[in-house]
Amino acid sequence: MSTELVGKLTTEVIIPDSVKVGLKSNMLSVEGPLGKAHKNFKKIPVKIEIVDNKIILNAIGKRNKDHAILNTARSIIRNLCEGVIDGYTIKMKIVFSHFPITVKVQDKIILIENFQGERAPRKSRIFGGTKVSPKGDDVIITGHVLTDVTQTAADIEQNSKVKNKDHRVFLDGIYKYEKTKGIEK
Repeated sequence: MSTELVGKLTTEVIIPDSVKVGLKSNMLSVEGPLGKAHKNFKKIPVKIEIVDNKIILNAIGKRNKDHAILNTARSIIRNLCEGVIDGYTIKMKIVFSHFPITVKVQDKIILIENFQGERAPRKSRIFGGTKVSPKGDDVIITGHVLTDVTQTAADIEQNSKVKNKDHRVFLDGIYKYEKTKGIEK
């Protein structure tokens, strides 16, 4: 039984009109109305070419694994193009039962204060050009690079985990409840 696919593996991504794309030694730069985004394809085994208004991707091999890597690279490029046009928003809910949790933003750090009555604030990092705004019981995370927005949300959720207690009883934390395309004001 063979795992190889017949023929050369090629796919393309059409560049939207309002987006400029540049390629310089495996570094893909995308610029749009919301800003700039960069992605290094040095460790992703895919050949990239920009022809007219298309990005053509060629797989290095012919196996199923190479086909999966090719589609992953296509998704990354598509997300970069959509991000610089529309952006991404993640909404998170602050949940507590006894001690009211407060969230503050200082420079590139998010402070989660009074979590389970702790005196020292828990700190999370803001990745890239992501913007974090706490509004009441919600924390709204927006940005034009999907990986930075989702990594910031994951960092907040991870740093507000309950430790050394039964997590089925102590449900305090900050949890993601909505992820949308487009930047919410």
